[in-house]
Parts: sequence; C-alpha cells; structure tokens
Amino acid sequence: MQNPLSILPTRLLPWFAQNARPLPWRQDRRPYHVWLSEIMLQQTRVEAVWNYYLRFLAALPTVKDLAAAKEDKLLKLWEGLGYYNRARNLQKCARVIVNELHGAFPTDYDGWLALPGIGPYTAGAVASICFDCPVAAVDGNVLRVITRFTENAAPIDLQTTKAQIKADLEQVYPAGACGTFTQALMELGACVCTPKSPKCSVCPLGDVCAANTAGSQTDFPVKLPKRAKRNQNRTVFFLTCGDRVALSKRGDKGLLSGLWQLPDTDDFLNEESAVAYLQNVGLEPLELQKIVHANHVFTHIHWDMRCYYMTVREAAGSYTWVPLEEVRRDYALPTAYRQFFEVEDDH
Repeated sequence: MQNPLSILPTRLLPWFAQNARPLPWRQDRRPYHVWLSEIMLQQTRVEAVWNYYLRFLAALPTVKDLAAAKEDKLLKLWEGLGYYNRARNLQKCARVIVNELHGAFPTDYDGWLALPGIGPYTAGAVASICFDCPVAAVDGNVLRVITRFTENAAPIDLQTTKAQIKADLEQVYPAGACGTFTQALMELGACVCTPKSPKCSVCPLGDVCAANTAGSQTDFPVKLPKRAKRNQNRTVFFLTCGDRVALSKRGDKGLLSGLWQLPDTDDFLNEESAVAYLQNVGLEPLELQKIVHANHVFTHIHWDMRCYYMTVREAAGSYTWVPLEEVRRDYALPTAYRQFFEVEDDH
C-alpha cells in the first residue's frame, strides 16, 4: 500500500522555493546557527525570536563563546524568552561539544539526540537541515499539517502518535533535499495550515488534503483534554532604598529555578501584613508608593500577583540591593517579575 504522504515532497519543495520567509537563521546551514534557532523557537513565535537570535549571535558568535559564557550573561541574553532551562541546556550542550567532542558537531540524528537537553524534534531538525539526514522534525506545525492531510484523529499529545507520523514521514524524505523538506513542512504549518484559519485556497496540498476535501480542517489535530491550571496568589515587593532595588535569587529546583526575582511570598498580604512581613526580615518600611495587581500564566500555574512599591530606610535584610540601571543592564528577571519594572517606568 502506497504511503499517502509520498506526494508531499513533489508539492512542497517547489512551493517552499517560491514562498520561504527570509529568516536570519536560514541564511546558512551552520549547525550552531540552526541549533540555536530551533531551541529559541520552541514554544516561542518567530517574531519574538528574530531579534533575540541576532543579539545572541552578536554576543556569543561561536559554540566556544557559548561554552565559556558566564551564566548571568547567558540568562541576560535570554531574558524575556522564558523557559530558561533552554538556555542552560544550550550551554551544557556547547560544553560537551567543545570539551568532549573537541569542537566537532555531531553529524547524525543519534549523535545530536545523545547531547543533554536535545529531544527528537531538535535532533531531527539539525540532522536534516545541516547534514541532509532523512529524519523528520515533528513539531506542532508538522503534526497539524499531517493530521489534517490524512484526517488522522489520533491525539497528538501521545508519543505513539508522534512516533508514527515521524516514521511515516521518513519513508518519503527526498534524498538530497532532506533539510529543505523539513523546513517546507514547518513553513506550511506556520504560514498556511494555521490553527484557526487555515489558508486552504493557497495551500499546495489543498486539492489532495483529506480535511480540506471534507471541510473538517478545524477538527484536527485532536488533543487530549487540557489539565486545568492551578491558581496561586503571590505578594511581590518592589523595594527601593535610594537608587537601589531589592532582589533575591530563587532556589536551585522548581519553577524559575536559579533566577533573580523581586522578593515575594505566597498568598495575598494586606497592607498591614505586608509591613509586618518586611519588618520580620529586618527592613524598616518608610512609604507605600502604590499597589499594582498583575498576573502571569505558566504552563500549569496561573499567578495572581499583588505588588507593593515601598521605600525602606536601609538596604538591609538578606536581599541583594542593586542600582536600578544595573538591574536593567545585567540581571535576567523572568517576565512575571520584570513586568513590575515596566509599571515603574510608566510611573
């Protein structure tokens, strides 16, 4: 029985040649550049990644530079992209490549998959794009294209579904154009076969797509029911003493591990309780300037945040007191806390 995906290369390669976006990481096929872009693009929009990618490469132009970078510099370059373990794993990989592989990048799928923090998608993307290996990179865009094309109702959250689609795709990978085919699949999902309003009238697969024929495009892909997000209340403190701001560092495990943040505590504190809390940690509050409410959504947790902007008499307690301009320049803060600096700017 013929693989229904066998038509894809003949349709997608000419289409991609005419429609590929001129993205900065497509200017060459150097492994460092492709690998960096793929890590940045995980769960992040192309528009958001563009400037980060260029800035990161300007600061750390080679894998040796990445391996040698201080963590604070690395995280500052990553600030705002979120999922900071991506940056840490990127550096772990770089150090393996530099110190154990003598600066030589793996040239096949298994070699990339053996590196720390590299999963099947990234290994497939780099191996196919940089080394023309016939291995698929199956992300959300590709899963959406293939499940619509074949009206496949298997939940894409399941590893078995991803593995089967990966295997089916690899049977039709075109020799000599594997990397281009990988990128064409990604591009089709990103620009044409979009989640809510697919542009079927201009799709190179429109006349042979099962979902388009049946008018069932938005029924695919099928996903398992989402787990409800857990709500958590937090009180945050924007504490200033002169030109300095209080920072603390999160623990080595758990959410946002190892990152700098504004001091905070669980639950909502009223004004009286907030003052008592600060006194208990050795501070003497002088003036409450304002209270700001905000929220931040993580994958499984929703934070409701109440931030007290206060001045204190002395830069005391167990916090690190840093000049405001230095915080902006040198310290990487998660977006959940950085948003309160933006409120300060507006003030």
